[in-house]
Amino acid sequence: MRKFNLLLSLTFLLVLTAKAQDSTSAEPGKLTITGYIDTYYNWAFNRPKSGSLLGATGAGRAFDRTTNQVAIGLVQTKFMYTSKKIEIVADLTFGPNAELGNFGNVNAQGYTTGSANLYTNPSFSNIYGSSASIKQAYGTYKATDKLSFTVGQFGTHIGYEVIDAPVNYNYSLSNLFNNGPFYHVGAKANYAFSDKVGVMIGLVNNWDNLFENNKQKSGVAQVFVSPIEGMNVYVNWIGGYNDDTSLDTVGGATPWAVNYNRHLFDLTAGYQLTEKLYVGLNGAYGFYKATDNNTEEAFKALSSPYGEDKSTLTWGGLAGYAHYDITDFLSLGVRYEHFKDKYGMRYLKSTNNSLTITAPVTLAEGALVLKPEFRMDTSPTKIYEDKNGDAVNSQTTFGLAAIFKF
Repeated sequence: MRKFNLLLSLTFLLVLTAKAQDSTSAEPGKLTITGYIDTYYNWAFNRPKSGSLLGATGAGRAFDRTTNQVAIGLVQTKFMYTSKKIEIVADLTFGPNAELGNFGNVNAQGYTTGSANLYTNPSFSNIYGSSASIKQAYGTYKATDKLSFTVGQFGTHIGYEVIDAPVNYNYSLSNLFNNGPFYHVGAKANYAFSDKVGVMIGLVNNWDNLFENNKQKSGVAQVFVSPIEGMNVYVNWIGGYNDDTSLDTVGGATPWAVNYNRHLFDLTAGYQLTEKLYVGLNGAYGFYKATDNNTEEAFKALSSPYGEDKSTLTWGGLAGYAHYDITDFLSLGVRYEHFKDKYGMRYLKSTNNSLTITAPVTLAEGALVLKPEFRMDTSPTKIYEDKNGDAVNSQTTFGLAAIFKF
C-alpha cells in the first residue's frame, strides 16, 4: 500500500512538473488594441464652385476632398493578437474614407443597388455594405522563423503611402497612392533569407475587390533588401488578366468583352540619412496590353487623340520625400510628385505635378498630431475647377488635420 501511495505521489509530481514545464515553454499570446480618429479642414485658393477638390475630371484628391468645412476622415479600431506561431489582425474602419477606400466594392457594377453581374451572383450584393468597415482582416501562420503564410484581406504592398493618417508623414495622399490598389483579398507567403533580404509571393482577387470580378486571380510579388544600415528598398509587382472593372466598356465594347493584361511595377525606398533627416522615393510604371483585336482597336482609339496608334497603354509617376526633425515635437517635410495618366487608364486622365509641404506637431505624448499642410497641384490640361465652375490648370490648398491616437 505504501509503495502504491509512493508511486501515486511520484506520478502526480511528474504530471505537475510536466505541466509546469509546458506552461513555461509556451509563450502566452498578446492582444493589443489601437486606433485613431482624424479630422481635417481644407481651404482651396481656387474656391471650386462644387465645394470639392476632386477637380473637373473627378480625380484630383481621392480622400481629403472637401473644402471650407471641417470633415471627418477615418475612425479606426485595430485588434491584433500575436503569439509565437500566430498573428491575427482585425482592422476595422468607419467614416467617409472607409467608404472611399472600398470604392471597388460599394460602387463597382452597382453592387450597392444589387444590379446583376455576369460573374458575381447578384444575391451577394447585400453583403457589401458592412464589408466596407473591414480595412484588414487576416491571419498569419509563422511556420518557421523565416517562413510565414497569410490569408484574408490585407493592405496592398504597392507604394510608399498607406491609407492610415498617423502612418503617413503628409496628410493628403499622392496620386501614386490614389491611382494604385488599396488592398487585396487572397493568400501570400513571406520568406526572410535574413534581416536584410526577403521575398513575398501570392494570389489575390484582383485590385480592391472583395470578390474577384473575373475567373482569373492576380499575382503579387515583392523583393525586400536592406543594402546598408538605415536603408530599406522594396521592389513590388502585381499583374492580372481582365482585372479592371472600369475598362468593361472601353471603346464602346460590351461588358466583359475587353481582353488585356495589366501589370504594375513599383519601387519604394527609404533612408535615414542622419539622425534627423529621412529621405524616401516612390516610382511606379504600369501598363495595359491588349490581347485581342477588338481591345487593340479600343486602346488605339484612346491613344489616337495624341497622334498615336498604341495597343499598349501606360501610366506611372515618381515621388520624392524629405523629412527633417526640428525638435522632438516639430518636424518639416516636403513631397514632390510627377504623375502621368494621359490615356485615362487610371483616374487622373492627365499629367500632374504636385508640391506638398507638411509640418507635423506632436502633442499629448504622441496622442495628438496636428498636420498643417500646403499643397499646390498644376497640370498642362485643365483638370481643376474655379469659383465659376470653369476648368483651370491648377489647385492650391492649405489645410490642417487633427489626428487623435490611442
